Formats: sequence, C-alpha cells, structure tokens
Amino acid sequence: MTQHHPAQHPIVPRERLDFNLNDQDIPKYWFEGDPFKTRLFDAMSIIFPPGEKFFMVSVRDFRDRITDPKLLDEIKGFNRQEAQHSMVHEQYNQRLRQQGIDVDRLTRWLDDLLFKNYRGRFSREYTLAITCALEHFTSIGAHSLFDERDVMKHADHRLRAMYSWHAIEEVEHKGVAYDVMNDYAKVGYVKRIAAMLHTSVMFPLTIHYFCDEMLKMDGFSWWQRRKMHLKGLWWTLKPRGGLVAPMVMPYFTYYRRNFHPWQEADQPGYEQWVEAFNLHRDPIEASELMRAAMAR
Repeated sequence: MTQHHPAQHPIVPRERLDFNLNDQDIPKYWFEGDPFKTRLFDAMSIIFPPGEKFFMVSVRDFRDRITDPKLLDEIKGFNRQEAQHSMVHEQYNQRLRQQGIDVDRLTRWLDDLLFKNYRGRFSREYTLAITCALEHFTSIGAHSLFDERDVMKHADHRLRAMYSWHAIEEVEHKGVAYDVMNDYAKVGYVKRIAAMLHTSVMFPLTIHYFCDEMLKMDGFSWWQRRKMHLKGLWWTLKPRGGLVAPMVMPYFTYYRRNFHPWQEADQPGYEQWVEAFNLHRDPIEASELMRAAMAR
C-alpha cells in the first residue's frame, strides 16, 4: 500500500503572466547595482529551464506505475507549473543573451551533466532522488528569499516579482516528486541521502561556476572576480542575516528517516501573495502587496 500525502495548497498553474521583462529600463545589474548578486540570481535563471525539464522527465519515468488519481492530477499541475517557470526564465535569459552572455554554452554544459551524465550513468530511481533533493533546495531557498528580512527589497521590482511567483509555486508542488519517489519508485533511505549529498556538492558548485563565467563574460578580470566572490560569499554565508542562514536547519530535516516536504514550515507570504494575485492576476502587483502586508 502506498501512502500519498496530499498537497497542503492547491497546485495552480498560472499561465501567460507578464513580468514586463522586455522593459528597456531594467538595469543590467538589477540587484542593488551589484554584479555578483545579480549574476548569482542570473545563474539560477539559466539553470532553471534545463533543470525543470530534468525534473519533469524524472517524474515521468514512473508515471505508468501510478494508480492514485489524486497524485496523477498533482503531477499534471506540477508539469504545467514547471513548464511555465522554464518559459518565463527563458524569456529573461534572452535579455542575458543581448548583454553578451553565452547562455547557450552554459545550458549545453548543464544539459550534458543532467541528461548525458546523470541519466546516462545512474538509475531512474537515483535521478528521481536527485530531483527530490533539488526540489528541496528550491523550496527552502524560497523561504529564505521572502521571510521578514525581505532580502530582495533593493532588487528591481520586475525580477523580484519573477522570483516571488516562482517561489510561491514551488511551495504548491514541493511534495509531488517526493511522493512519486517514496511511494512508487520505492527509493530507500540510503539512496535518497546519497542523492542529497551528491546534490549538496554539485548544485552550489554549478551556480558558482555559472556566476563566475558570466562575470568573466562581463569583462571582469580574474582578480576582480575573486574579490567579488569573497565579498559576495560573506553576504551569502554569514551566520546572521546571510542569504542561506535560514536554509540550514530546514536543509538538515531532509536527513530524517520519516521526512516529508509537507513537514516544512509554510512559505512566508504565501497567503498574502495568493490573495493579492487573485485581485487582478498581476504578479508584479502581487509581489509588492505581499511585501507590504508582511512589513506591517
């Protein structure tokens, strides 16, 4: 018998959203005018389309085994949300191409890693376990971005809204791949944790590599980039107020034998964002109203 854990929030694909990413006044360095912070988030934008394709394929490998109609419906919502994430990030990535960033070289590198290396060398169960580990990273990362610190408050409002929407939808489908892995792929504890350890090395290294490559394409010297990384890594990793500090404890919950994504605390601002979005279906307005509501 399988034990399906229904989503705590409905999985709502929000399609044809406009983030005004074609506006010409979006700064090249849109996060506080800081090249490192901007390219760190731009690295994630480049990673998302190949990564989300990998997620969808990894779940699809086991679809024929699934008999639970509720889970099958959640998988449809998961796929539609991930497809929309890819489309929006690809729209932004076109801006990066216009800035001289060789997006296609970086995505080819990631495609080779995910689809030739991982799917060529590892079992389908293990690649699904990698998907679940990455989904855990994106889910706890969303918590860090939109807690009471409002770490993106000085970012361009259009890019802030894009990441806000992405974070909200990660909350809605964060248990789907895990349920497939746990209930149908029958991945055991050892394999699940091995995949998380693997991901815990490769995910930050890939982001760092992409960030550094983009700064190099921007014309910064090796020494300039090292200074940027040192300053940026302190902003990212400092114990109090650092970007990843709120992720540390939620990260380690994954190592519990009885872990399930719905045991995590709810996303800060989730209810406020959904309520605001339902007013006019405007994701930029929803992002700003969420921030205002959380500041009160």
